[in-house]
Amino acid sequence: MSMPDPNKKYTFKDYLTWQGEERWEIIEGTPYLMTAPSWQHQAVLGSLFNQFYNFLTGCSCQVFTSPFDLRLPYQEEKDEDISNVFQPDLVVICDKSKLKGTGYVGIPTLVIEVSSPSTGKIDKILKFNAYEKAGVSEYWIVEPTDKTVSVFTLQEDKGYGRPQTYSEDDTVSVNSFPELEIDLKKVFQDI
Repeated sequence: MSMPDPNKKYTFKDYLTWQGEERWEIIEGTPYLMTAPSWQHQAVLGSLFNQFYNFLTGCSCQVFTSPFDLRLPYQEEKDEDISNVFQPDLVVICDKSKLKGTGYVGIPTLVIEVSSPSTGKIDKILKFNAYEKAGVSEYWIVEPTDKTVSVFTLQEDKGYGRPQTYSEDDTVSVNSFPELEIDLKKVFQDI
């Protein structure tokens, strides 16, 4: 695909026509080209996936990693008109009836983004705002360089508020699954 017109807004219908090897996300109609992840990113993501997968095995919820089209509709948007199409690093969904085609249409239970210098602004501002607005109840930003995790939980006022912040020596109790604890020593041990 040639670079999209910066003055045009795009939808999932447009996204489906884009061909080529590039991976894209659309946030509020604006397309963002995704870059190849670092090995540190992949090591952290693999450990997180393993811990969630092992816990959720046999449960009604399921964990997925990118590539996975998470479409967050506002109001009653039709699938093809959705202007928010994400490729979250890790997503947990508990309503399997909303799995569709290449991903999920609706509000997931939990989203995790493994941030890097090239994605920091998108993860911490654009995605943060979109996930909060859509009502994603739990959003994690993992920073491999600093070996930290910030956990944002939707409050009664529908905002995330202040994050709970953890370091590589901590264990994180997952708000959406109180019995699940993520061992950050395992997450960051290989980087």
